[in-house]
Amino acid sequence: MAQSEVSSRCGVADGHAKAHGGTGPRCIALIGPYLSGKTSLLEAILARTGAIPRAGSVTAKTSVGDGSPEAREHGMSVSLNVADTTFLDDSFTFLDCPGSVEFQHEGCAALTVCDAAVVVCEADARRVPALQTIMKQLEDRGIPHFLFLNKIDETTVPLRDLIPMLQPASTRPLVLRQIPIWENGAVNGFVDLASERAFVYRVDAPSEIVELPASLSEREQQARFQMLEQLADHDDELMEQLLSDVPTPRDRVFTDLTQEFRDGVICPVFLGSAKDQHGIFRLLKALRHEVPGVERTAQRLGVEDATSAACVFKTLHTQHGGKLSVARVLKGEFADGTVVTGPDGSDRIAGVFSIRGEEAAKRGPAAAGDTVAFGRLESVQTGQTISTDRIAGAQVFSPVAPEAVFAVGLGLKDRKDEVKLTAALAKLQEEDPSLVVESNGDTHQMLLLGQGEMHLRVTLERLQRKYGIAVERQQRQIPYKETIRVATQVRGRHKKQSGGHGQFGDVVLEISPLPRGAGFAFNEKITGGVVPRQFIPSVEIGVKDYLQHGPLGFPVVDVAVTLLDGSYHSVDSSDMAFRQAARLGMDEGLPKCTPVLLEPVMEVNIAVPNEATARVNGIISQRRGQILGFDSREGWAGWDVVQAQMPASEMEGLIVDLRSATSGVGTYTARFDHMAELTGRLADQVLAHQRNVAA
Repeated sequence: MAQSEVSSRCGVADGHAKAHGGTGPRCIALIGPYLSGKTSLLEAILARTGAIPRAGSVTAKTSVGDGSPEAREHGMSVSLNVADTTFLDDSFTFLDCPGSVEFQHEGCAALTVCDAAVVVCEADARRVPALQTIMKQLEDRGIPHFLFLNKIDETTVPLRDLIPMLQPASTRPLVLRQIPIWENGAVNGFVDLASERAFVYRVDAPSEIVELPASLSEREQQARFQMLEQLADHDDELMEQLLSDVPTPRDRVFTDLTQEFRDGVICPVFLGSAKDQHGIFRLLKALRHEVPGVERTAQRLGVEDATSAACVFKTLHTQHGGKLSVARVLKGEFADGTVVTGPDGSDRIAGVFSIRGEEAAKRGPAAAGDTVAFGRLESVQTGQTISTDRIAGAQVFSPVAPEAVFAVGLGLKDRKDEVKLTAALAKLQEEDPSLVVESNGDTHQMLLLGQGEMHLRVTLERLQRKYGIAVERQQRQIPYKETIRVATQVRGRHKKQSGGHGQFGDVVLEISPLPRGAGFAFNEKITGGVVPRQFIPSVEIGVKDYLQHGPLGFPVVDVAVTLLDGSYHSVDSSDMAFRQAARLGMDEGLPKCTPVLLEPVMEVNIAVPNEATARVNGIISQRRGQILGFDSREGWAGWDVVQAQMPASEMEGLIVDLRSATSGVGTYTARFDHMAELTGRLADQVLAHQRNVAA
């Protein structure tokens, strides 16, 4: 007779009763590649634990997560979702991290405070590179993690091929905890290898325990033995039992699974379907019994000896509640009115709130393990650790925001919004540290930089919705410059008489090119006082005035100007007259020096899976890039780093091509390297555009 899975919740037969997890509320990250089903899994967990009456849907725009207008408009997670629930009297906070590579930085700071992570993925070989980037982050940071193989009912990959296909994404052994039960070509249940029980899925209901199908008995024994072999790699006594053919007690199996998971030497794999709420209860049982508590997380982060510590992993600016700092309490207690100290000063907590999706509700004091939001901590930034001590305590590791790889220019539709725009962008940057705002001194253009086109699109939508500021997106302007190829001498004379004191300045200038990158040099060889000493600085100022806008329309660099001779008038000469004389001389002389256009060239380091290296080399060549070489990416098996130089004008949309060629995982860093001459058709196009702008 079938037995409801719920009826065995508190029984000892599953082996978990003796291996209960850590004390206090646990914090679990849901992380995985784009469209793997993380938000659907969060909905299924909340529904299964009774936190919500029924699971919402991302496509129907009814999910607790992805509750912001931007997330619902685009049908994807664009920010971190936080939700609390309880399971069998244990408290959990789930952090649903965006899967899109453009928003994954949202989860980086959040992972810091988690006790464990559930990596959600599909049985799709094309997703393995994206899965690898996630698994490596967890491994490098010592965060225990499960793998939840979602959409198992849709998979067509045979089980014998499943783990070998996914294993390259993880340096830890993937330990299969379940095998599927197939019926009529579809998965309708699973066998738990640790407890040796079979379960059949039920629609909108918990799975039911059934007799292990005879057809699966041999396969179950093989899979279980393989699981035990993997555990025995870290347990000599278990290895002896296997070699001696001694049956392994279930309690021993669960103890080993728990210990090796917590030690981070294995990655257990569970099966299920978030959309249909299949496999959720088994996953929750594993979270309850095997995930360590906040004490171990505090130890991992080096604050186990602190009297109090809370790590802020997200900042929100709400319309009515002001600034909220979402934090995990690692040690001590934090209450409304508590004075806390961070690296930048002290603040008083103006309310403690619980968070679920877009909603914040006031609650009582927060103790170790709780994930809450603190009100009005104006001096506290994302990634900082606060304490109740007068002196700021140790700061836990917080990952640096990734470098920007995409940029747009910002133009205000209404100039009176300029001050409002600056303040609003500062708040958006506080919420999202991966955003960068720059004002280019050469092009006088305000730039917004981020992780991709969608990232910046969502940011501008938030800017409009939250702050009522509309901006025009502009193409990024390239800071071209110009220089000269030959030297010349020229006289510049400024003479003006209009009653009273006139104006008189007279200079002879030598203009000559300098080596690339030398900048600007001014010298003087005046003898006999033909130009009084007090006027020489004004000559230099006049020269610099002109160099800001050369004959081609761009700033002039790599030029030396020497003041050779001149004359003055005892009454009419002045600083302004000599400044103007220098400008006139430069205006006449520089066009004779064969001016040439210069374009900025960037040093680019592109990180890609090595199977895509050849495609990336082609992308570099198509963008007038010069490949300097490539090497293995340190610490990344199967990855290369390609070094190249590429004109800044060719960087537009580079990240789009890289992600297209690498299943979304390629990335790059870029630094200015040098200025290079630009001639021919491309130079003509740049100059024609500049003339149109000037007109």
